[in-house]
Amino acid sequence: MFTNRNLNNLTLIGGIAALINGFAYIVGIGLVFSYLSPIMDAETEEYVKFMVDHQTLMFVWHLLIYLVAGVSMVPLTLALHERLKHGSPSLMLITTAFGLIWVATVISSGMIIVNDLGIIADLYGKDPEQAVTVWLSLSAVEKGLGGVIELPGGLWILLVSWAALQSGRLPKVLNVTGLVIGAAGVLTVVPALYNGGYVFGIGAIAWFIGVGIVLLHSHYSAASSKPSGIASGID
Repeated sequence: MFTNRNLNNLTLIGGIAALINGFAYIVGIGLVFSYLSPIMDAETEEYVKFMVDHQTLMFVWHLLIYLVAGVSMVPLTLALHERLKHGSPSLMLITTAFGLIWVATVISSGMIIVNDLGIIADLYGKDPEQAVTVWLSLSAVEKGLGGVIELPGGLWILLVSWAALQSGRLPKVLNVTGLVIGAAGVLTVVPALYNGGYVFGIGAIAWFIGVGIVLLHSHYSAASSKPSGIASGID
């Protein structure tokens, strides 16, 4: 059972983790629209060649959007669970389960692709055609786990926002935004609505930053012994 001090420390760590997550996605999406833009819609052969020629760039990109983001999701998920569980205990158990499932899929995707960058590069030097074939297989697994369908993440943000809307433990505008973003993520299970992933990805950046600011504000308010304002949706 957490003491108030432990809970406040978790709130601090969760707030920092949320901002790290938002930063990771900002840099990741920034790379997509800058250095990586020429090959985002390229043929597989061209994509693999670019990946081999720019291994460091591709490593940093995948490290940020999968491993850094995935690891930072753990304390954030737990911090939000502790913050919202008293208002909706049953809902938050289900919600946190989806959050941790999302963590597992994101980190698994990242480990697969980061590990395989070197393998594909070595294979490309010996047999470019085989390297392309292997990459197609590996990227299909990676995309299936966490690169295209955003179901676990969408459900987590959707349910967190719903629980917070009921309890008033996060600002209403953040909760409504989260419902929209979460729904967009869930809809990516429909092939015709894959583009909802853009709404989910870009919207999640704003949501993570908003949650991070709220958690940090709550931590420092509690640390300075200022009265909480649950009704305000901030503390």
